[in-house]
Amino acid sequence: ATAATLALAVPALQAQPLSDKPIRILVGAPAGGTADILARLVGDGLAKGLGQPVIVDNKPGALGAIVMESFLSAPRDGHTLLMSVNGLFTELPHTLKPKYDPLTAARPLVEVAGSGLVLVGNTALPPKNMAELVAYVKANPGHVNFASYTPGTLSHVMGLLLNRAAGLDMQHIGYKGSPPALQDVMGGQVQYMFDGLATSIPNIKGGKLRAFAVSAPERSFALPDVPTLAELGYAEMTRTAWLGLWVHPDAPAAAQQRIRDETLKALAVPALRERLMGLGLNVNTTKPPTPDEMWKSIAADHKAMGDALRAVNYKPE
Repeated sequence: ATAATLALAVPALQAQPLSDKPIRILVGAPAGGTADILARLVGDGLAKGLGQPVIVDNKPGALGAIVMESFLSAPRDGHTLLMSVNGLFTELPHTLKPKYDPLTAARPLVEVAGSGLVLVGNTALPPKNMAELVAYVKANPGHVNFASYTPGTLSHVMGLLLNRAAGLDMQHIGYKGSPPALQDVMGGQVQYMFDGLATSIPNIKGGKLRAFAVSAPERSFALPDVPTLAELGYAEMTRTAWLGLWVHPDAPAAAQQRIRDETLKALAVPALRERLMGLGLNVNTTKPPTPDEMWKSIAADHKAMGDALRAVNYKPE
């Protein structure tokens, strides 16, 4: 009888909120960016699973320093999460020289979604494919720019790598997030950009942007007609990125596990998975990586990105 009572009590306990405090998801990007979109989609599912409010708090700017300062200064009770691209820990530390240790300041909790980047351009320009783009830049030395959603991120590094691989001289212009950068690409102030699929796909399908290539190892199911960089002869530029939920390493273990479990449940809901796939994002709920596996990936990518930045002689702007 006692065992039966305990068995019935477990689901009831699991259905209880962590506390009467709301969960706060910090996002170092403006509203409308990929991280913001994911934070709101996941936050809705997490709120239902936890039975308590989930608030998305946007803190863009300063190359991620603002959101990290807020994250690190928050109470370490498991109620403050960070939704971020892995580049905040693998790329930006090489350019920001932050006060925090990128490998110990935050613990990766859940890999939410991932994809490569897509090279997009202004539709009014002559190039219709990658070969024409390269020829166009070479025919207009010093007059072609590329945007990044933040200096020092993969968006920036990909442009530098393309310059080196194709012998180009495109000039970099950094922005505070994808939305303002894409607006200038579509408006003609900047010509090209490596961007996340989630923010570019609506504009590509709406005819406002032209897509030239994706950086993932395989074509995107959302853009099946767009070739990979490897197909076009730039295999050394193959890169992927992922966004995830992060937590303070010393947050209560029970809270960390509960949030991870509820987030994975939310990602497994067909409607949410279809929404993310429609944005060109891959969601791995069959065998999601553990926090330890994610940490090992971050450590390896941190080293690889440092090597890549040194190879193109990157100098912080």
